[in-house]
Amino acid sequence: MSRLIINGGNRICGEVRIGGAKNSVLPILAATVLNGGINIIHDIPKLLDVYIMERILTSLGCSVKRENRTIVVDSGQLVNYVIPEELVREMRSSVIFLGAMLSRCGKVKASYPGGCEIGSRPIDLHLKSLREMGAEIEEKHGFLYCEAKKLRGCDIQLDFPSVGATENIMLAAVFAEGVTTIRNAAKEPEIIDLEKFLNAAGAKILGAGTATVRIEGVERLYNVEHDIIPDRIVAGTYLAAAVITKGEIILKNVIHEYLQPILYKFRESGCTIEYFNHSLRLIAPEEIKAVESVKTLPHPGYPTDMQAQMMAVMSLSDGTTIFTENIFENRYKHANELMRMGANIKIDGRIAVVRGVERLSGATVIAQDLRGGAALVLAGLAAEGTTVVENVRHIDRGYENIHDVLNGLGADIIRQ
Repeated sequence: MSRLIINGGNRICGEVRIGGAKNSVLPILAATVLNGGINIIHDIPKLLDVYIMERILTSLGCSVKRENRTIVVDSGQLVNYVIPEELVREMRSSVIFLGAMLSRCGKVKASYPGGCEIGSRPIDLHLKSLREMGAEIEEKHGFLYCEAKKLRGCDIQLDFPSVGATENIMLAAVFAEGVTTIRNAAKEPEIIDLEKFLNAAGAKILGAGTATVRIEGVERLYNVEHDIIPDRIVAGTYLAAAVITKGEIILKNVIHEYLQPILYKFRESGCTIEYFNHSLRLIAPEEIKAVESVKTLPHPGYPTDMQAQMMAVMSLSDGTTIFTENIFENRYKHANELMRMGANIKIDGRIAVVRGVERLSGATVIAQDLRGGAALVLAGLAAEGTTVVENVRHIDRGYENIHDVLNGLGADIIRQ
């Protein structure tokens, strides 16, 4: 197991380019099985989750070639419809193959997905929606057996604006007979990116980024080339690194609009933010102001994937912040680790009360999920003394060489 040894106290200052978004790359890689042809995708981050997706594609018979930050997938020779169990259990996003494989092959077998243990994340909405489109799905012994001779377009009302369910329905509906309409669809920027990819290949999709998405089924798709949008959560994490160390940072290759829910909270904490072209500059205050409340919500609300990082920042603020986690009920595992470093946090169900302290102290802590692990790295940057973050594999799922990036901005981190 790898670990990060962080010598705290250095200000984060400098410039960094933000690469492609993990949460956009994964569904788009699953979508490459649809066209039975060539898919060229640029700005792919080098992440553990991406490597798992590549292995799944290869196991299905696709040719996958990577050159630097470009991946070329040739899905012309699909020979398998079974998603390997050991890969599915590694990553929850593998569930997105259900819609894509049903659309392309008419059948798929997969085990229930794994990933970070941050709470109940049932796939009921996925399965219910696919059944409404005509899929027959049998669940037994931990596996899903899905089959559909021909998917049919229909109206689907989601009980919750689930990102994964919205993406799965979009993929399943590409070749479905007639029109599929998703109501109460997720509005995340990654949904918009998936729509752009599919439409560039010849799909007919309208409304991504709104509550209603309309997909008109087509007969076939074509070869496609696509650039992934920048990762708004990675951007937010590096902004948080500058804030917690009272530094200054310039981010290049960002989409300002997608970052607004995060930037609003940083402004509230006293940061100065300047925009120019596809870049922005953040200057942290000398004293971090407590944000009154942070409530996670579906986009365009505050993202649950930035809750842990903001909690680390607020642990050194000048007052009290109330966190309300509305997406996942078990996403405060990082709080106990932050308390080991001296943070003052009280948890009551989905509510966390964070009272800022003067200083954090280095300690040995354990990353138990992806974003919680990032929060512990942020705390280590600002803590007095040395912090050791164990179980870095979680962090590798969503951040490419986080230690190298932060060292380039002035941090002192050794990876063992």
